[in-house]
Amino acid sequence: MTSIYQHFRKDEKEFIDNVIGWREYVENSYSPKVTDFLDPRQQHILKAVIGTNNDIKISFYPELAAVERKRAILYPGYYEPSDSDYAVTLYEIEYPKKFVTLEHRQILGSLMSLGLKREKFGDILMDGDRIQLMTASEIGDYVDMNFNEAGRSKIALQKVPFENMITSSEEWREVITTASSLRLDVILSALYNISRQKVQTLITGGAVKVNWRVIEAAAFEVGEGDVFSMRGFGRSKLLSIEGKTKKDKIRIAAGILK
Repeated sequence: MTSIYQHFRKDEKEFIDNVIGWREYVENSYSPKVTDFLDPRQQHILKAVIGTNNDIKISFYPELAAVERKRAILYPGYYEPSDSDYAVTLYEIEYPKKFVTLEHRQILGSLMSLGLKREKFGDILMDGDRIQLMTASEIGDYVDMNFNEAGRSKIALQKVPFENMITSSEEWREVITTASSLRLDVILSALYNISRQKVQTLITGGAVKVNWRVIEAAAFEVGEGDVFSMRGFGRSKLLSIEGKTKKDKIRIAAGILK
């Protein structure tokens, strides 16, 4: 079992242990297990640890590729998950749009101030002045009662069906490139075609996030599923590691937000 950890970061051990526990639960109870919302890196780890050579299947919700944070169900072969099994609620946030502009960080900050765990809610979707929020259904009553203000503005929540979900207008450009290593500075230098020195300055200055967490170590090793943001350059993500070239470079597939 210890060999599993060698493929991942030390700080991911706790999450890997959770995945192993979920797998054992499904194997022993022969019933499905619903996870909290997982970011793309956690989704990658889940798929890697569970693998494809066993009787446990995985599916994610919402299925749309543009949605980053998703709940998963691990389930035995006989089971067929329905949308309601994922227990995800979609809200439209109503607020005085003529007088107030709300930003993503204000919504996120207000939710966190309620004492909610980040893994209990998914993407915050925005389209012009429309804002939607996905939550785990089990915290719905608490959110309904307590989430009534954001950015000093009074708000109201309206449950909406998923067919009315805001679809992202973001456009991702897929690129195939090579890098000499999986160091954070090397990968970002390759993706944005800028010098490693400039990337290193941004990293040490706290301007780079990996999976929404500030990383200040240029030598940080990245992996499949990682989402990057670099101040002044936008967002990108490492989709897959495709192997090595004849010159021993690492070939990667990545997405860059246009």
